[in-house]
Amino acid sequence: MSRTDPAGERLAGLRQRLQGLAYGGDYNPEQWPAGTWREDVRLMREAGVNLVTVGVFSWGLLEPRPGVFDFGRLDEVMDLLAEAGVGVDLATPTAAPPSWLAHEHPQTLPVDAEGRKIAFGARLHFCPSSPVYRYHAARITERLAERYAGHPALAMWHVGNEYVGFGCHCPVSVAHFRRWLADRYGTVDALNDAWGTAFWGQRYDSFDHVGTPAARSRLVSGPNPGQLLDFARFSDTASLECFTAERDIIRRHTPGLPVTTNFMGSFKHLDYWRWAAAEDVVSLDIYAKPYDPEGQLLAAYNFDLMRSLRGGRPWLMLESATGNNLTGGRNSARPAGQLRVRSLQAVARGADSVMFFQWRASRAGAERFHSAMVPHGGTRTRTWREVVALGRDVARLADLVGGSCDPADVAMLWDWENWWALEAPDHPSGDLRFTARILDHYRPLWHANIPVDFAHPHADLSRYRLVIVPNLYLVDDAGADNLTAYVRGGGHLLMSYFSGIVDQHDRVRPGGHPGAFRDLLGIDIDELNPLQIGEAYELHHAGHAGTATDWQDVILLNGAEQLAAYTAGEQKGQPAATRHRFGTGTATYLGTSPDPGTMRRLVLDCATGAGVTPVMDTPDGVEAVRRRAADGTDHLFLLNHTTEEATVDLDPALPWSVDLLNGQAAVADRLRLPPFGAVVLSAER
Repeated sequence: MSRTDPAGERLAGLRQRLQGLAYGGDYNPEQWPAGTWREDVRLMREAGVNLVTVGVFSWGLLEPRPGVFDFGRLDEVMDLLAEAGVGVDLATPTAAPPSWLAHEHPQTLPVDAEGRKIAFGARLHFCPSSPVYRYHAARITERLAERYAGHPALAMWHVGNEYVGFGCHCPVSVAHFRRWLADRYGTVDALNDAWGTAFWGQRYDSFDHVGTPAARSRLVSGPNPGQLLDFARFSDTASLECFTAERDIIRRHTPGLPVTTNFMGSFKHLDYWRWAAAEDVVSLDIYAKPYDPEGQLLAAYNFDLMRSLRGGRPWLMLESATGNNLTGGRNSARPAGQLRVRSLQAVARGADSVMFFQWRASRAGAERFHSAMVPHGGTRTRTWREVVALGRDVARLADLVGGSCDPADVAMLWDWENWWALEAPDHPSGDLRFTARILDHYRPLWHANIPVDFAHPHADLSRYRLVIVPNLYLVDDAGADNLTAYVRGGGHLLMSYFSGIVDQHDRVRPGGHPGAFRDLLGIDIDELNPLQIGEAYELHHAGHAGTATDWQDVILLNGAEQLAAYTAGEQKGQPAATRHRFGTGTATYLGTSPDPGTMRRLVLDCATGAGVTPVMDTPDGVEAVRRRAADGTDHLFLLNHTTEEATVDLDPALPWSVDLLNGQAAVADRLRLPPFGAVVLSAER
């Protein structure tokens, strides 16, 4: 391991300690009497658990009064886990400040855009900008790091829990926002230019006059788009400062241990590109609904996003659900067998762990009906039997730890700042949803078993055969130049509507649409034309009839050729999709939201034209993913996400020799996968 990669060195130490993939979950022993703890440890050994997250919500017990600390219970738990050989991912408990902090220092409570103070009684009840909160958070973190540095159970650190980037509007946050703006722009004139405050006479004479964006209900008409975007950036930064302050304390005491915090996948309010760069390993909490017909698709794209945040390195699934979870009005139980295939899906797509919330189901509190590794019914339950069996599966895949997924030939652009701007108010359509549009482009690739990376607009795209750009409404000059150079140099690009429209300040680019990409795409857009709900028009692509909904750009060809055309309505005969030869590459533009069949054909046509090939062909609902072990040995995961038996034909020329999950020494050319069945085939060495 290179000394220029300290994060890699820390993770190498964790892998050596665990001797395989991590298996376990959140452990909250403070919810149970001490007599239960030894039973917990015994059951952890039975299930094959080797890592648990401890202490996430324990601040009020560890520091029951300001400056008065009680580590007795945590000492006992840490010692028990060390004796059992179970590693601890020790959390700083700063996501849930104790009641005394809220009552003695009410200024630490956040305030929403309506001016309402958030009360104590749940979690995350703190203002990220509050110096009082930050002081107390640093103090409890310092005490934990001092006390447990060198403890034999300590394997890694977990800072906070599920940061949300709350945009606080209290006086302290307003002052912090002003300082942040002054640092960003230097002069108030530069801010006025960026925000376009000449409109509606909003010009500022001083940074001291600037506030946080008021709620729409408190304004006569629309808010300033530049102010909204910068407040989203600021709120992300304020939370990240809280994380890095605790991280730095931890690293002073335990420089050799990895530090993480748990992301929430495709979560809107934090720029995880920035956060991933500040931690040693990306970690994910994922709760795809058991009965969502596209739950496996939603999980897959979140897994791919997490893997992409640090350039394809392995990541950790720190939380998932063994069964039902509290994410909807009706929280159904998980079908028998689905737990295994969904967990192996994470490993296939780069996870070095399978972990759950939580170890033992809670008797009290808001999540008392959330599933757990040890359900309310204990070891008599089907869930427990599946947990134990899954532990054996995870152990069989130990050689995969530290390995990498099969390199993707397709990159899909993902930019949080674009997301924030795209879903801001006062656009031609208020119904555009970033993740829905991402999924429209991702879905055909997942069904075709084509690997996908996610990438930032500034990333090096040269190794990808195809780059997909769903609705890149906001893009700065560097991002636009990067995409243009990629295509000019021979790359293939697929871009969808409402892209290239504004710069990094949410100011419309001059000269007409599509702004930054007119030359690249070889088109002009005469009108941005969102369709009304229920409005649809027929189109024709590659000999197939389809339907256009939601949006219908009025496209004028300026070098591009027509790829798909409308066959009805005012735009009959006009382009719905175009293709432009630019430099030595190709840029395809999609000016509408077509039906799923047409979208599938368009996306796969671009993939084929770019020379992209799938992992293999499988029946619908059977996922094929390749992952390499650290020693380079290739593995093929075949995962049946359906409730029906599926048959998969293997290429006899490929060197698959053994199914690691059942230990069979030979593999037939035709495999039968039972409902929710899975195999992991290892190549001959």
